[in-house]
Amino acid sequence: MAKRTPEGEPITIKKYANRRLYNTDTSSYITLDDLAGMVRENVDFKVLDAKTGDDITHTILTQIIVEEESHGGQMLPVSFLRDLISMYGNSMQAMMPSYLEASMANFRKNREQLHEAFKSGLGANPIAKIAETNIRMVQAATEALIPGARKSAKPDANSELAQMREQMAAMQKKLDELSK
Repeated sequence: MAKRTPEGEPITIKKYANRRLYNTDTSSYITLDDLAGMVRENVDFKVLDAKTGDDITHTILTQIIVEEESHGGQMLPVSFLRDLISMYGNSMQAMMPSYLEASMANFRKNREQLHEAFKSGLGANPIAKIAETNIRMVQAATEALIPGARKSAKPDANSELAQMREQMAAMQKKLDELSK
């Protein structure tokens, strides 16, 4: 559930002609990066044109995607973009929004289920325990060989463990697919 104002309404962001965005909840100017952060934090907001009062949320969210894609964080493959563009003016255009929303909802649900399955299942997994032991050994060896290195260039064990869990999840998925 998205975070809203105390009144239960989405936060109103006003976009002025000078391209500045004003968060009426915090009474401060914000950037597109701030809006992207609000999306990631599941904060519900709407963007209104300050002069006309028109809801321009869709346009601003699209602009955030363009910014993200242009700064090297490319997530949308060219073939997908071409297919998406080809749907404009097509008879399928009306169906695409609901299809894409349902696909993303299903993706989020599957991601959460997979996360919970690994969270509960890895505790008893001997390979995960060996991996954790190996990480601790490497960290201890690094500290012994280069005193102070762990403090300055300390790898985040939780992040490494999370990466290993993701890799194990991918391997498990491949094994499951092969066994079908």
